[in-house]
Amino acid sequence: MENKRLTIQEMLPGAWELVSYQVMDSRGNVTYPLGADATGMAIFLAEGFMSVQIMSSGRPLYAGGDIHQGPDNAMIAAAKGYLAYSGSYQIFEDQGMVEQQMEVSLNPNWAGDNQPRYIQFLDERLIINSQPVFIHGQEQNTKLIWKRAES
Repeated sequence: MENKRLTIQEMLPGAWELVSYQVMDSRGNVTYPLGADATGMAIFLAEGFMSVQIMSSGRPLYAGGDIHQGPDNAMIAAAKGYLAYSGSYQIFEDQGMVEQQMEVSLNPNWAGDNQPRYIQFLDERLIINSQPVFIHGQEQNTKLIWKRAES
């Protein structure tokens, strides 16, 4: 009996919970831009759409409960402690890559951008690496580890 290896197209769709979001600089130093306790969700639909949301813990609440207004320091902390983008994606099985078309993004520089993400599945984890990106003014490599979400 042949042991068939599943493809990215077969394994990627679904909801994923963040395990770790870390970056590594050129000297090998690892940091956690949204904190070691960041939480997040990534959703990949089989039809080719995705959404990624990651946030730091402990962001200050907006006084009064308004969804769009708060003290400047709370609004700045909310934006600095959040990474979000959504759009469509295309899989390139032979390269182990997913190219994400970021149709909307909290980061205005990413809106309308296409970005490759390199995909691995290891021990029931989804590991996503990107090409180097600028974080805190320095070019760094990102590594996101996800586990399948449970309902």
